[in-house]
Amino acid sequence: MAGQITIRRAERRDAAELAILVDLSSHGIASWLWYGAVLDGTAQTALEHGRNQLRRDEERAGWKDASLAEVDDETAGVVIGHLVDPSFADETAPHPVFEPILRLQQQVIGHWFIDSVGVYLHHRGHGIGRKLLDHELARAAGRPVSLITESTNEVALGLYKSRGFAEAARLASVPIDDNSKQHDWVLLTRSAT
Repeated sequence: MAGQITIRRAERRDAAELAILVDLSSHGIASWLWYGAVLDGTAQTALEHGRNQLRRDEERAGWKDASLAEVDDETAGVVIGHLVDPSFADETAPHPVFEPILRLQQQVIGHWFIDSVGVYLHHRGHGIGRKLLDHELARAAGRPVSLITESTNEVALGLYKSRGFAEAARLASVPIDDNSKQHDWVLLTRSAT
């Protein structure tokens, strides 16, 4: 059973933990992208590169946009959210894998966007994801809120729908390789409150 769950805003020093949780919430897509820095010699590991990105002050969906859940003084999960500002309309995907995700985000300019929700496996099933989601809904300050998840992630879909999100659109994923699991990316939105 989980102890008391507390939510706190992230600090720059949390960047390594954030990198792990972002990679976890993306089912490894983040570290796959970050591995490009290893290939070009600017980082020794994918997670090192992710940590370096997440600790930048100007990074969208970086440490300044993150909140952490803690249980018994241990980090248990993360939520990252930010405004989808008009600059998204002119963005280009860093790789074809991200093209459908960006196209879905471009449909919700002006919404608060929940970029990541991740909870360590041993902390799941204790309401931490729900508490992180509710924290981010409060941060949205009455704006409509959107997020994207995999069509095969039934647990996440159930959580989001229980909090008033409804499917707005979906696009087929672009596989990373021949062994990639086929799914759709699902855009879920919740009206302004």
